[in-house]
Parts: sequence; C-alpha cells; structure tokens
Amino acid sequence: MNQSDIDPTSNHSFALIGNHLPRKCGIAAFTTDLLAALAREAVGSDCWAVVMNDRLEGYAYSSKVRFEIDCNNLSDYRLAADFLNMNQVDAVCLQHEYGIYGGPSGAHIVKLLQSLRMPKVVTLHTVLAEPTSQQKTVLQEVAGVSDRVIVMSHRARQLLEDYYDIPPGRVCFIPHGIPDVPFVDPNYYKDQFGVEGRKVLLTFGLLSPGKGIEYVVEAMPRILREHPEVVYIVLGATHPHVKEIEGESYRLGLQLRAKELGVEDHLIFHNRFVSLQELCEFLGAADIYITPYLNEDQVVSGTLAYAMGTGKAVISTPYWYAKEMLDERRGRLVPFGDSNAIANEICGFLDHEVEQHSMRKRAYTFCREMIWEEVARRYLAVFEEVKNERQQRPRLVFHAKTLQNAPDELPQVNFDHLFRITDDVGILQHANFIVPNRFHGYCTDDNARALIVVMIALELTLGGHELMNLACRYLSFLDHAFNQEIHRFRNFMSYDRRWLEEQGSEDSHARALWGLGTAVGFSEKKGFTSVALGLFERALPVTVDFKSPRAWAFTLVGIHAYLRRFSGDSEVRRVRKTLAEKLFSSFPPDLTDDWPWFENVLSYANAKIPQALLMSGRWVPRGDMVELGLRSLDWLCKVQTDPKGHYVPIGNQEWYRRDAQRSRFDQQPIEAQNMIDACLEAYQITQDKKWLDEARRCFEWFLGRNDLRIPLCDYKTGGCCDGLTADGTNQNQGAESSLAWLISLLNMYRLNYDVPSKDEKLST
Repeated sequence: MNQSDIDPTSNHSFALIGNHLPRKCGIAAFTTDLLAALAREAVGSDCWAVVMNDRLEGYAYSSKVRFEIDCNNLSDYRLAADFLNMNQVDAVCLQHEYGIYGGPSGAHIVKLLQSLRMPKVVTLHTVLAEPTSQQKTVLQEVAGVSDRVIVMSHRARQLLEDYYDIPPGRVCFIPHGIPDVPFVDPNYYKDQFGVEGRKVLLTFGLLSPGKGIEYVVEAMPRILREHPEVVYIVLGATHPHVKEIEGESYRLGLQLRAKELGVEDHLIFHNRFVSLQELCEFLGAADIYITPYLNEDQVVSGTLAYAMGTGKAVISTPYWYAKEMLDERRGRLVPFGDSNAIANEICGFLDHEVEQHSMRKRAYTFCREMIWEEVARRYLAVFEEVKNERQQRPRLVFHAKTLQNAPDELPQVNFDHLFRITDDVGILQHANFIVPNRFHGYCTDDNARALIVVMIALELTLGGHELMNLACRYLSFLDHAFNQEIHRFRNFMSYDRRWLEEQGSEDSHARALWGLGTAVGFSEKKGFTSVALGLFERALPVTVDFKSPRAWAFTLVGIHAYLRRFSGDSEVRRVRKTLAEKLFSSFPPDLTDDWPWFENVLSYANAKIPQALLMSGRWVPRGDMVELGLRSLDWLCKVQTDPKGHYVPIGNQEWYRRDAQRSRFDQQPIEAQNMIDACLEAYQITQDKKWLDEARRCFEWFLGRNDLRIPLCDYKTGGCCDGLTADGTNQNQGAESSLAWLISLLNMYRLNYDVPSKDEKLST
C-alpha cells in the first residue's frame, strides 16, 4: 500500500494502547507523540488512547485518554477489550514493552488482544536475543494475534525472523519518531542554560543503573585536562520504579564520584522530566551527545533518535540500535564500560570541529525520514493495509467467552485481610471474624505460608514495595524463629514475643523451608535473597533425619523452588535425592487399587505427598516416582469427588481410616490448596487437561461449589472462612485459611501464563 493511497480526511477511529504523559517513562512519551502525529495527519479521524496505570490514583491525563487499566488487574484488561469493541475502533496499535503490563513478563496484555475484533498492530520497543522462555512465549503470543508487527530497527526484524519464528511478511520497519527541529548552532541555546562559552556534553533520559553515566564521569578528569571549558549535563529524573525501590542512590553515587575526582563543578544534574519543547532546547545547546549504556541487548533508543534528529555529534557504546543508527560515520562507537575510550573520542571531536560538524550534518540528514509527520503517515498506511486484508481475508481472532474456554475468569486478588492480620512482628494465627485475634499469637507455619503468598504475588507483579515490606517481615520472623543451637525452627510465639518452645514440629520446620526455598527462587532482591539462602542452607541438613513423610514432602517442594534459582547446588540436590527416595520408599510395594497410599489413614495435607513425588520424579529424574505420584493423586481426586461432581475434602473431625467411614466435616481450605498445587504439577508434567479440570474443581470449592453451596472466600475482605462445617461456614478468617485461599488464587493466575510447553518440559 503506497502512502498516496491513504485518504487523510477519511473518518476513522484509531486507538493506541500503552502509557501516556504525564506518566514519566519513554513509552508514555512515544505514545503521546505518536497519537498527536496521527491526529494531525488523519484529519477528521478519532485518535485516542487506552493506558496502563501503575498506581491506584492514576495520572492527570488529557482528554485523549479514554480508558485506564490497573496494570495488575486482569479484569480491567477484559473491560478494556469490551470498551474497544463497543466503540468499533478501526485499528488498535499496541506499544509493547514487557515491564508496563501486568502478569509474568507482561502476559496480561495477551488476554486483551485475544478479545479484540478489529485489526491489531503491535510496535515492539524491546526484542531480546536471550529472553526467558516466558518472555519468548509472551512475545510470540502477542505477535500471533496481531495483524502486523512494527519494529524500529533492522536488528529487531532479524531477531523476530530467526529466533521468534515470526513470518517476515508480518513484520514491517517504521523508524522511531522524532520532532521536526531546525539544524542550529549549539551556541544559540547555551545562554539560557548558563553554559555560554562552554563545550556541552549531554545525556538525557530517565536515570537508572545500567545507563553507564558513571563512565562518562570517570572520563571527565582526562577531558578537562585538555578541554577545561567542557561541562557535562545529565538531564532526567530517576526512573519512578527505580526511585521507589532504591531512591536516588544512583544519582547520589554519581555526584559523590564527581566530587572524589574533583570535577563536580563541571557536572550539572537536572533532576526532572522535561517537556518536549524544553528537551529540544537542551539538545540544541549540546555539542556532543553521549549514550554510554551498558547493555548490548537494546533494539531502540528514543533518546539517541532525538539527539541525531537535532543534529548532534554522538558518541555511544555499541548496543544494537546505536550500531545501526551511527553506521556510515553518523557517530562514533566506544566499548562498553571504557572511560578512556570515551575521553579519547570526546577530545577527538573537540580537537576537530570540521569533522564534528560533518558528522552532525550526516546524522541530521539521515533522520529527516524519522520526523513524526512521516512516521505517522507510515503507521496510517499500515492501518489501512491491515484493514483491507481483514475485509478480503477474514481471520478468526475473536472467541466467544464460554465457561469452557474462559478458565481465567478469576476473582481479583485482594490483600486487605493479609495486611489486617499482619503486625510489626509477623502474621497472627487467628481472627475473630475479620478482627485479628492476639490471644493465640504467631506461628512459624503461618509466616512461612505468608512468605510464599507475597513471593508469588511479586512474581506476578501484583504488588509493589508494600508487599516487599511484608516479605521482609515474614522472613525476619523465620530468621528469629531459627534456633541456632540445634538448627531447628521454633513454631509458636505468644503475643508478647516469647517463644513457647525450643523446637517446633518436623512439619513446621519443613514448611519454613518451603517458604525460604520459594523466597530464594522467586526473589529479585539480592539482599533479601542472601538472608533467605543463608537460613535455608543452615536449616536444610537436619531434614534427612526427619521421620514425617509430610515433612519430607514440604521440604522437597521448598527444595525445588530453591533449585529454580540455584539448580547447580550439589548439596541441595543430594538432600533432594535422599528425601525423595525416603518418600517413595514409604509406600508399600504391594499397593492395591482401592488404597494406593503409604498409610492406613487419610489425614491432613495429603496431596503434598504426590506433589513432592511428581516434582522429584520429574527432576531427579525417576519415572517410577512420577508414576506413583500420578496414581496416588488420581486416587485422592476420586476419593474426594462427590457423585454430583464437586470437590469434598476429607473432614478433620475423624479423617478417613481404611475400611471405615470417611469424615465429611469439618472441611479445611488448606486441603483444597494442596490439591490444587498437586494437580497443577501433574498437568505441567503430563499436559493432560484432566488435571486442569481437577484443579479447577478444587478451586471452585472456595467459590461455593461444595456440599453447602456456600462460598468460603470473602471477596470484600480478601480473607477466607476457617472451614466448612455441617452447619455452614466457620466465619472466622484466620491466617491458615486466608493464606490457603490466596496461594490457590495466585497459582490459578499463574496457570494462565506460567505453564511451559510439553516439549520444553521433556527437554529439561
């Protein structure tokens, strides 16, 4: 489709999905600029945005933003899809970057795209050469439901074709847009920034570790010896997410290093997010622009595009986009992390102003096709092209939302009750209805479970620093619970912070290891991981002498979470092998079909046994362990399924003894949670959909598909009733039950995005 085929006055409706100013990030600036350019070029068309909010209160958006999504709330994505469909949008353009969407690796956005009826175009702002399996899957799914994929570098196009198996005919190149500004002498703008008569180096963009600015600071003493008139301006606020976690430590570290080197009078920090007009003025004042990034794996840089578009002499490290843009003497490349090379190139530029000016002209001329006017026209051509393709060759992209094909219809995660029953010590054991009950104090069991909840939630990006603070509190409790003299965890602590025992049960020790292993496997904070890892290593060895099969099982689940991070830890692998063999050997060799179990009673946490066997059999590997795990789990499912089809956990009044009447009540949430965990593990190994059905059956027990047709989860509080009795629900919402509900809900969320393919599992 040629640009001349487009009727710019036609009445169309286009929606962009991404971030939008005044949110401070590169995607927000890009979306805002592209939206404005489309509106200018497509006269008479309706151009608007659907945006992601990373905070509850959102932002003060302009009228161009018509729908806001809480990035962590999956139901908001469905509502946005309905909103777009009802508004009969002609084409949707998604700005894709993993970090701005909810779910593992931003997977929530796939659900939105799958529900849209109109043509979809995705602009990729990140294409990784070495993604995680999850990142690769998400990108492939995004591309798979899109009519066209737009890249902003030729390297990105090649990666999509070679590594992501995306057909070349679906991919098109449109460069990053830039403002249309005149080619001017830098001295024209310098006086308004107080740097007249100086040679100005400039780096701009949101600050975060990895930008490499420290290497420019390290280069300054050498530069100033030869050119004392140089000043280095660092323009940009600290990235909001970095600031939330690390504060201004990166910027302050740069300033301290400048003082140590005696160059602080030649560095100017502007700690703010500037408007486009002011940015162009800063760029206008710069003699040399520098992008000293440390990561090669970057296929686009808006800051570099803007700098070249204003005719700057550019020095950059050789990340992919820079190598492509600065080719044919449009700039200079220096090695990563090399302050001497930076100093050499800057001094070379300043010593040879004729070559510097020629390079500026080459960069400026090359970027003329990147001004927003031209970029918008090319986007409109793509929109028209995919719309015509749909009319000529309709494709199935929208599926009706039946109960059978919408397993992701899950309640929204609510952590209110978790915060309510947690104080500055840890999580309290019990509650009177929803009011924390201080009389019974705390226990290691519940703090370990609470740690598991927040670690899964953080992996799913369902919480920020508030949940990380809780994680630290629960980890601190476990650290204090550990008795250094005997290397065992205490379990019960009174409300006045007195330990009531020197040593807890084997099960409580093993649950602590389960929580610690999960913390090590899921944490992205080095300091936090170090504490959890050290505690895990000190507490693990004693488990080889334990006698409780359930303690072996809890420990094995924790070990497998730990090995997710440190798969090569030989000592932990040896303990896994020992405990797995003990658990496997606890089953008699002459199992019968009517009672394929290791003891003559079904009591508590039954499903954790087959789950641990399945995990161990999968990774040791031992096919006989997997077979035994599947056999015993299948039997547990049958034993706990009512003839009417709903899940009925073994009641804890008298349990279920062989050749005796099973106890119907009291039914405990912890049993449903363990069954869900085990069934999801069985599905991951076998890819047999029956295990998904079993997991959902157990999950629906919380929602009201049970003996009394009463929901146990409380949507308003985020808690869960303590059990199902013959007379109804136990209305108290204690820690064990509420945590069992949250773990179950979070693992059902993970089911939608975190189940690897069968081929991938077999290969591992």
